[in-house]
Amino acid sequence: MKIWGDNPKVFGVSNHVNSVGKIARKDIVASKTDEYKVSSQAKDFQTVMKALYNIPDIRKEKVYEISKKIESNQYNVDAKDISDKIIKMLS
Repeated sequence: MKIWGDNPKVFGVSNHVNSVGKIARKDIVASKTDEYKVSSQAKDFQTVMKALYNIPDIRKEKVYEISKKIESNQYNVDAKDISDKIIKMLS
């Protein structure tokens, strides 16, 4: 595109040179290190979680005892006892 004539608004934009000042350099550099602090509550929680991790999920002796009773037909559960426990758990 050609622009004929003297148009200062157009030519002023492309021919204008701005000077950029230099950034002042600071010789002082602050060195910081990352830090973290664990609260006493978090430490207690961690201790409890480690203790729980070492407890087995299944009590093998209890499972073995009930399994033997079931195999020998000695394990009898009253339906009323089951229903009472369910109602107690839900209320």
